[in-house]
Order: sequence, then structure tokens, then C-alpha cells
Amino acid sequence: MQVRRCAVLFLEPREEVGFDLEHLLEGGNGLRRELRWIALAPHRGEEVEIDAAEREVLGALSPTQWVDAEALALPSGRLARLLDEGLLVAQAGASAHWRTRDEALRETHWHPLTAVAHAFTRWQGVDAVKNMGDSHTRTAQEMRETLGVPPSEAVRCVDPAHALPLPRAPHNEFDALLARRATCRNWDAARPLPHAMFARMLERVFAAHSEVRTCEDMAFYKKSSPSGGGLHPIEAYLVVQNVEGVAPGLYHYQARDHALEPMPTPPGALRDWVMDAVAQQHWFADAHVLVLLSPRFDRMFWKYRQHAKGYRVVTLEAGHFSQTLYLSATDLGLGAFITGGINDVVLEQAFGLDPVAQGTLALCGFGWRGDEMVNAELDPAGEVWRLPATPPSRC
Repeated sequence: MQVRRCAVLFLEPREEVGFDLEHLLEGGNGLRRELRWIALAPHRGEEVEIDAAEREVLGALSPTQWVDAEALALPSGRLARLLDEGLLVAQAGASAHWRTRDEALRETHWHPLTAVAHAFTRWQGVDAVKNMGDSHTRTAQEMRETLGVPPSEAVRCVDPAHALPLPRAPHNEFDALLARRATCRNWDAARPLPHAMFARMLERVFAAHSEVRTCEDMAFYKKSSPSGGGLHPIEAYLVVQNVEGVAPGLYHYQARDHALEPMPTPPGALRDWVMDAVAQQHWFADAHVLVLLSPRFDRMFWKYRQHAKGYRVVTLEAGHFSQTLYLSATDLGLGAFITGGINDVVLEQAFGLDPVAQGTLALCGFGWRGDEMVNAELDPAGEVWRLPATPPSRC
């Protein structure tokens, strides 16, 4: 049997520290330290603990050259384990699933470091609200007490007396729009979003407004947000909850045709699924429309192959889209949000996404604001809620 190492593999020497009463009674500090070797392979997406012998074998193997498994001098049980875990792949027969996943990763042209970062920062089953409660970081006061004083709000490079003041221009309508932009955490679930307003939001933010076809099988879109290399790899997948004339459910937005493509709805109550998707952040779960920003890594890395900046450019594009969505929603009198705190696997499964070729980055959304601030919102300019000024609390 011919085998080789998987395409991308990082080995982490991880130290774990625990209390050891016996060590304490013997006059030590009571801390037991254990070094474990953790294999991180992005095509697999789950950590695998290995021992020293397996570490040496993996470190000596090529990810490109096939070798005879018998030459590894590994016990059959250990060889089978490395194949079962996908850290080794066979040219034929054994571990066919992991071989397919490994080949898909190779064909997508990931940079190794970003492939690992993306694969091992995906969430599944995370309750972000509970985590904040457990870590005592739910409010600004709790964060100050738990984490200490944060770094300063802004950097000063020189003494203020030596700074060169700049003139402030009179504000116009665009300045007023920027001042009203704020993340919404309170939604009017009783008020449906008009169909025309929903369509206008999608057209403004995600539609292809023009197309340049350089040859028969290659085209580039012009959208309202910039994109690295003009590739526009980010797709919009929608969760529609409260829009006139559109059945609640999951959709893909077709940017060229400005049309919705219905997709299968997850079993059970849609809002329960949404709560899982937003990691139990209930202040986002009632948005009329949620939009998954889903990057097509296969398209982006087609040009930027194993490029150290390719993944960073994709994340920048998600930021461009979210700001365009914020401003468009604010202009129409709607609220908007974006969050990276999402359970990626839930979204991948529902929309049929393969995280190697097309993954998840963030969820944004829009809809009618609620009349009452039930969940706290940051509105320092006072342009949304116009709350009375209050003196700062002392910590």
C-alpha cells in the first residue's frame, strides 16, 4: 500500500497544567505539567492527539511523494490509526474519505497557515451568551472588574500640544447617515418588512450591477463593495424570517439575476435553528433577514494560490459588505447588525457548504428596529435612541 502525509499538517506541543496533591505533599508547588502532541490537519478539522513515535513518522514523511507503507516500520495498528484519523492517506483503498478531503484541500490552493486558522476557529454548539456569563464579561463593568483596565481608546504618538489641528467641515446628509449608523439589538418582530424594501436592500448590497466578460468562460462582476482582484468570492445566503410575500426559510441570493433561490429549511422551528446559528445571541435572532457571508475559497485562491494575504483579503471583503449593508439599512430607516460569533457547522450543514471550498465568515442582518431598548445598544452619538446624557460611572 502506497501512503503519504496529508497536504497540510501542524504539530502543536501543548502543555496542560493540573493540580497534583501528591506533588504538593512532597514539597512541590502542587502543579502537574503534561506535554501532549496535537496534530492539526485542516482537511480534517478536528484535533488529533498523537504520541512521540507517530510524531516522528509524520515529521519524516512527504506530503507529495508516495511511499510503501511497509517501509515505515510501523505496527499495523498504529498505521491503521493514522490512516483512520486522516493524517496519512493511502493512494487507493484505505481512508478513501480522508483522501478525498485531502485532495479537495490541495485543489483549493490554501495557504497552510490560513487553512489551519480557518479550520480550527469554526464553532459548533457554542453558547456565546453562557460563555460571557461564565467569564463575567457580560457588561462593561464586569469586563473592567474581570479583565482590568483596557488599552487606551486611541493611540497618541506625540504630545497633544504638538498635534496639527484640522478644520471640521459642515455636516451634510452623508455625515448624518454615518452618525445614525449603529448596531441594532432590538427588533420589531410584529412588523413585517415590505417586499420592495427587502428587494432594494439586496440589490444595493449584494447584486451584480454590471458584468465584464473577458472570455467565454470567465466573467467579473461590479458590485457596490470592493473585492480583492475583482473576484467577488463572497456569496449571500439568506435566512428570511419576516418579509412580506416571502415564505420564511433559507435562500441563496443570485447576484447576477437579482433573484432568490429557495433551499431546504432545517427541521423544527426556524427560530430555534437561528438561535443555534447565532450561538444563542438572542438579540440578533429576531432580525427580519439574516445574511450569511460565505466566501468561495476555490474562486479566491484560484488567483491567489497559497498566497499569504489571500484569506485576509476575503475577510476584508466581508467587512466591506457589512458596512454597505449598515449604511443602506440606516438610509431606509432600518436596523442592521453583523456578528462573527456563529456556529459555523450549523450553517454549513443547512446551506450545503464544504468549508474547504466554501465556508462561513459572519452573519449580518437587517429589519425594523424595536421601539424600546430592551437589549443594550451602543449609540454614543445619541442619534438612534436620543437618550438623556448620564455621567460616567466610576470603576
